[in-house]
Amino acid sequence: MKHEWRKAEKLRYLSKQPTIVELPETKYLTISSLGNPNESPFQERIQTLYPLAYAIRMALKQGQYGEPYEYTVYPLEGIWTTTDGSRGETLNKDALSYKIMIRQPDQVTLKMFENALTTTKSKKSLPLIDQVQFEVVPATRALQMIHVGPFDSEGETFAKMTAYLAENNLTRTTIMGDYQHREIYLSDFRRVASEKLKTLLQYQLE
Repeated sequence: MKHEWRKAEKLRYLSKQPTIVELPETKYLTISSLGNPNESPFQERIQTLYPLAYAIRMALKQGQYGEPYEYTVYPLEGIWTTTDGSRGETLNKDALSYKIMIRQPDQVTLKMFENALTTTKSKKSLPLIDQVQFEVVPATRALQMIHVGPFDSEGETFAKMTAYLAENNLTRTTIMGDYQHREIYLSDFRRVASEKLKTLLQYQLE
């Protein structure tokens, strides 16, 4: 049976109110950069990740690593901070530092990633492909909530999450180094109107 994350993992992805979740060890394809996400380098990195994600999906579906396994590719995610400390209304988008990623099924290994890299290179010309990494993120605990609307209004949802932290004596911490928060893009922001976008926002907890 095909694994569809929207149906099978609702508790992980569909939190309409501030919710604490226990996140297991998770594997990702990742690529990092700096700068404004409205500019072309951000899109180029998205376009580099997806062919690799689909190459791995096809290999598993075809049973190249054992019993065939079919699944819906997981949503794009991003972890964010700034190099100048700007936040909220004073955010300098040119100073953003980000790592975007696509979650992989638990059975995916470094060797599978390396094979997908070789296959994808033979079929496509992707100048940034060697910047993609296979990373394993340890289990952690997070506070999350879905934001509906444009990215520029995320502050409203972050304010609710921050209030929840204070009310429950919780402390947030950084993610995968110095990144401040995670965004999981439940809508395709290249196609969906900004007022209808659904983005799952996360703070990692101590």
